[in-house]
Amino acid sequence: MIKKILIANRGEIACRVIRTARQLGYRTVAVYSEADAQAPHVSLADEAVCIGPAAASQSYLNVDALLAACRKTGANALHPGYGFLSENADFAQACVDAGVTFIGPGAEAIRVMGDKAGAKRAMIEAGVPCAPGYLGDKQDDATLIEQAERMGYPLLVKAVSGGGGRGMRLVHEKAELAQAITSARREAQSAFGDGTLMLERLILDGRHIEIQVFADAHGNAVYIGERDCTAQRRRQKVIEESPSPVVSPQMRERMGRDAVLAAQAIGYRGAGTIEYIVDQDLNHHFLEMNTRLQVEHPVTEMVSGFDLVEWQIRVAEGQPLPVKQEDITLTGHAIEARLYAEDPYAGFAPQTGPVQWWRPALALFDGVRIDDGIREGGEVTPHYDPMVAKLIVHGRDRADAIRRLMATLDDAPLLGLKHNARFLRDLVDHPRFRAGSMTTTLIDQWQADGDAILQAPVASDETWLMAGALFGARQQGRAKLLRADSVSGWDLPLQQDSVKHTLRVTAASDGVYRVAMSPQAAPVTLHLLSENAERGEARIEFDGVQRRVRAVWLGDTLHLVIDAAVFNFTEVSAWPDAGNALDPSRALAPVAGTVTQVLVQAGDVVTAGQPLLAIEAMKMEMWLNAQAPGVVKAVYAKAGDQVQAKTLLIDIELNKED
Repeated sequence: MIKKILIANRGEIACRVIRTARQLGYRTVAVYSEADAQAPHVSLADEAVCIGPAAASQSYLNVDALLAACRKTGANALHPGYGFLSENADFAQACVDAGVTFIGPGAEAIRVMGDKAGAKRAMIEAGVPCAPGYLGDKQDDATLIEQAERMGYPLLVKAVSGGGGRGMRLVHEKAELAQAITSARREAQSAFGDGTLMLERLILDGRHIEIQVFADAHGNAVYIGERDCTAQRRRQKVIEESPSPVVSPQMRERMGRDAVLAAQAIGYRGAGTIEYIVDQDLNHHFLEMNTRLQVEHPVTEMVSGFDLVEWQIRVAEGQPLPVKQEDITLTGHAIEARLYAEDPYAGFAPQTGPVQWWRPALALFDGVRIDDGIREGGEVTPHYDPMVAKLIVHGRDRADAIRRLMATLDDAPLLGLKHNARFLRDLVDHPRFRAGSMTTTLIDQWQADGDAILQAPVASDETWLMAGALFGARQQGRAKLLRADSVSGWDLPLQQDSVKHTLRVTAASDGVYRVAMSPQAAPVTLHLLSENAERGEARIEFDGVQRRVRAVWLGDTLHLVIDAAVFNFTEVSAWPDAGNALDPSRALAPVAGTVTQVLVQAGDVVTAGQPLLAIEAMKMEMWLNAQAPGVVKAVYAKAGDQVQAKTLLIDIELNKED
C-alpha cells in the first residue's frame, strides 16, 4: 500500500501530482534544488527536502539524493513526473531495489522504449507501421553520412535516448549533415549521457498525432483517444488538442489498436503515449513511445473526464483499470497552450527574470484550467525548461475551445519577462490552425520566411492614448479631485520598447483627459472611469465606448495588455542611459547559460553575421554572431563555462572604415 509519495520533479507537474495525491488522501514530499527553494511546489507539499545545487545534474538527476529523501521522509512511493529521470530505466529499478514503488512502467519496458532505434525494431516485429530510417549500431560519421545519402533528404538526426526534441536536428541537404550530427551528438550526450544517434526519413508536411494508452498488471490495456501535437517550433510542441481535426472515428480506432498492440508487445504497465507521424494520405507511422505522463495529458483529461495521475497511482498499487475500452467516450474539444518564457519575435530565444505579476485565478471559469509552477515574486532561472505554465480549455466543439483559449490568454498575463502568449493567441486564430492544416515544420517555415505572425506586435495609437490618460491620472493624483480650470496641459514623453512619443495631455474634469499623439496633433478625449490595482484593470471610455483593459503598474512602468500582447510604457528620462547603446565591438551573452562551442580565437578575422560561439540555456542552443567585421582581440570564455546574461565574452576590434 502506498502511504506517502515523493514527487521527483519540479514546476507545474510537481504541483499537479501533489494536488491529485492530496485529493486521494496521500501525504506528499517535494524535492527542490537550491534555486527552487521558494518555488510553489515546495510549499504545496506536506514535506520538502533540498537535494542539491541549481544544476539539474546535482539535484533533480541525482538518484542517490532522491532515494535518500525517500528514506528520510518515509516516502514509500515515487512519482517521476516528466523529463529528468522519468524515463530512466536504471532509476526505476533503483527505486524498486530500495523498496520504493515507482509510479510508472517497469524498468524493462522503459529500457526497450528508451532506445528509439531498439523501440522501432520491436514495433516492426510487432507489426506496428514505422517510418523508414537507419537504426544501426555503427555510429561513426562516415557511416551516418553514407546512410543519409541512401535515404535521401530531408531527414532527421535523432538521439536514441531521451526526448523533448533534444538531440534532434532537421537536415534539408547534405551540406547541413555533418554539423547536425556533431551538434545532435553533443546535445544528446550532455542531456542524456548517451550520444548514440539514428536517422529517420522526414515525412513532408506531416502531422504529429499521439495516442494515450494505459495498461495495468492484470492484462488490461486501453487507449483514450488521440492528441494532435502538430503545432511545433524546432521540434518542440507549442499547442496540443484533442481530438485531432483530421482524425476520423475509423482512423482513431486503427491508431488506437496499434498503440495498444505496441504497449502489450513490451508488457507495459501504467500511462504511456505512442507518438505517430501522419503523412498527407493520413497513414500513421510509429515514431516513439513516451513511457511516462505527457506534458499535454490535460487535454485528454478534459475530453475524457478521467484523472490520469489518479490512474497512475492506482495501477502502481496493483489495482485494475477502472474502465474497459467500450466504456470510454470523448466529449467536446480541448486545447492546451504552453506558456514559454521565450521571445518568439527573436528566434524563440529563452528568457529569464522575475515574475512580477501572475494571477491566473482572474482567468479561471468553467472549462478553463491553468497548470503552473510559478508565483509572483519568484524568478524564472536559466537552469530548467522554459515552459512556465499550461493554459487548457474545454469547449463544446473546436471553435468554442479556440475562442475560450484566446480569452484565457488575454485574461492571464505574465509580467516581468518576455513570453509567447501573444504568439499563441495569433497562432490559434491563424487560418491554417483554424482549418486544421498545420504541419510540424510550418512554424519554422514561417520564421524562415519572416511571416507576419512572427513579427512583434506594435502598440496602436489607441494604446498610446490610453497610456497617456493613465500616466496623466497618476501624475495629477486622483482625477476626481481635479478642476478643469486648475490644471493646464503638459507634455508627456513616453517610451515603449524603442518607440518614443511626446504626448500632449490636458486634464479636464472628473477623470476626463484630452490626449494628443504629439503637441501639434488633435487631442482625443478619454474618460478614466475606474482603476482596480488588485485585479490590474482599468475602465476607460474612448470614442463613446467603455473598455476594460488590463493595466498594471509595476514601479514607474505601466503594463498594458492588449490581446495578450504586453506593452510596457515608461516616462522618458531627461538623462539618456548611454549603457543601453549596442556596441558591436563587445559580444555579450544573450542569456545565462553554458558555453558549448567557441569557434574563434584572438587574431581571427571575422565578418558581420559570422558565428562566434554557442550558449545552451533552457533546452536551446543559441549562437552569438559578429555584428560587424573586425579582428578578435580577446576571447573570455571556453566550452563548458557557466556565464551570466550580459557577460562580456569576446572583444572585437572593428574595421576603421566600418
